[in-house]
Amino acid sequence: MHFVFMLSFLFLVFFDINVYAEEWERSDVPDGAEVYIITPKNGQILTSPFVIKFGLSGMGVAPAGVEYPDTGHHHLVINREVKDFNQPLPSGEPDILHFGGGQTETVLDLDKGDYELYLILGDHDHVPHVTPIISEKIKITIQ
Repeated sequence: MHFVFMLSFLFLVFFDINVYAEEWERSDVPDGAEVYIITPKNGQILTSPFVIKFGLSGMGVAPAGVEYPDTGHHHLVINREVKDFNQPLPSGEPDILHFGGGQTETVLDLDKGDYELYLILGDHDHVPHVTPIISEKIKITIQ
């Protein structure tokens, strides 16, 4: 009996993860959709806290959990590379901030230093779209 349990567990661990990874149905996007950081500007030197504003063209903003065509919500990435666009963007991590309420700006309080920031638009499930909508990266310095 113990052998059957262990065999079942190993099957779930090694095979079910890949099935789960492929179950996310990703949303299409209209041609020309673009997400961008309005402020601050690339190369800007700031003091913390500061306001960051998000822009989106060619699509609409909708809160997480609301499935509506041609919409999404913002995720701010700080000093990190996101490479897996087939899964929901990780939550609970300090370098990927979720704005699932449909927010288009926030106040950031960062320590002194250099930062690279960019946006990724996520669908109702926090998953990047079929063609990921990613902003240009900006670099800022906090004094």
